[in-house]
Amino acid sequence: MSTLKHTPLFSEHESLNARIVDFGGWALPVNYGSQVDEHKAVRNACGMFDVSHMTVSDLVGEQTEQFLSYLLANDITKLQTHDGKALYSCMLNDNGGVIDDLIVYRINQKHFRLVTNAGTRDKDIAWIVKHAKNFDVEVKERPELALIAIQGPEALAVCQQHLPSELAQLTGTLKRFHGAFIGQEFIGRTGYTGEDGVELIVSADLAVEVWRTLIAANVQPCGLGARDTLRLEAGMSLYGNDLDEQHTPIESGIAWTVANKDEREFIGKEHLNTPLAWMHGLILLDKGVIRGHQNIIFNGEQIGEVCSGTFSPSLEKSIGLARLNQKLKINDEVEVAVRKKTLRARIVQPPFYPAK
Repeated sequence: MSTLKHTPLFSEHESLNARIVDFGGWALPVNYGSQVDEHKAVRNACGMFDVSHMTVSDLVGEQTEQFLSYLLANDITKLQTHDGKALYSCMLNDNGGVIDDLIVYRINQKHFRLVTNAGTRDKDIAWIVKHAKNFDVEVKERPELALIAIQGPEALAVCQQHLPSELAQLTGTLKRFHGAFIGQEFIGRTGYTGEDGVELIVSADLAVEVWRTLIAANVQPCGLGARDTLRLEAGMSLYGNDLDEQHTPIESGIAWTVANKDEREFIGKEHLNTPLAWMHGLILLDKGVIRGHQNIIFNGEQIGEVCSGTFSPSLEKSIGLARLNQKLKINDEVEVAVRKKTLRARIVQPPFYPAK
């Protein structure tokens, strides 16, 4: 693991005997014991994740809002109602494919904070800097910051009890999908699990302090494994599986993140009108587990493949997201090619949890 990048919390994971894996060049915990226990802690109480591998960038300048209006498929002016509001969006290439999905916080009219994926860091920064040259905006990457996601139905109560006083107080007043600073430390009421909670974007020293405090308070540390099962139950996309540069947001099941019905021009807009594929949710009806790249068969014809699949600890069934070249109806049955046999699955509308 010596050649891999370490987050400020790496030694904390080692002290907890976490199973460390190579995740896009980062040494990150996949679990600390039972992945299912970690998943259930977030669904039923509270868990925390080290997500310090994510890329944080501050965009500052007179034309920052205009720049993001051009760069992003979603409409940044939705955040004008008040400072601190957050928006989920995709950043598209010239053909409408997804370079990355991201969260953007409006700090004020001249300052926005982006949180993008780790595996796409190099191409993201290059793309942003390339297009920022035409605007009065400065791109400042913040690699010194650490990120901790605290998630679950008890997450806010845990934060109010155990975070440093000013952050704890802010947690009690922060609205969903909003963020704010306390000095140089930042907290957003956002997440990637389908549960309530917060994401801290803070200095490395504070991250270590918060992590140790929450461990002492018996908050469950959670790894990449539980993060994936939680996000898939919530119907949330994963870049590289469900999103890529070959498909538009419409073809990836997140058309709601595109605002293209006005006069605003943004990169890739002209290629978003005629989807060639559709994303569908699947629940397996037979015993087995849906996995990525398994073929989907409908009426004897192969019509696409699974993008993400897993066993859902909450539903005790296998679930998945599949991109198909036909738009099927809810409750249609398809077959999933698993090894040398086919298993029955039903088309459903994500999110998978809570069960409808």
